[in-house]
Amino acid sequence: MNEPVVVRQCVDGPMLVRGADVVLDDQGNEHRVTRPVVAVCTCGKSQRKPWCDATHKVIPR
Repeated sequence: MNEPVVVRQCVDGPMLVRGADVVLDDQGNEHRVTRPVVAVCTCGKSQRKPWCDATHKVIPR
């Protein structure tokens, strides 16, 4: 039995995705997931999209 994919939005940060094999970006491109939990960028400024690189911490709000 497969475990469900769980997504949690962090306050002022990324979405944490647990249990996914693949993440689709906004253009439909597949990104393989190699870790149990990955952080997906929600600010749009990451240099490693779709993954969060913590750029959101230095962007003025």
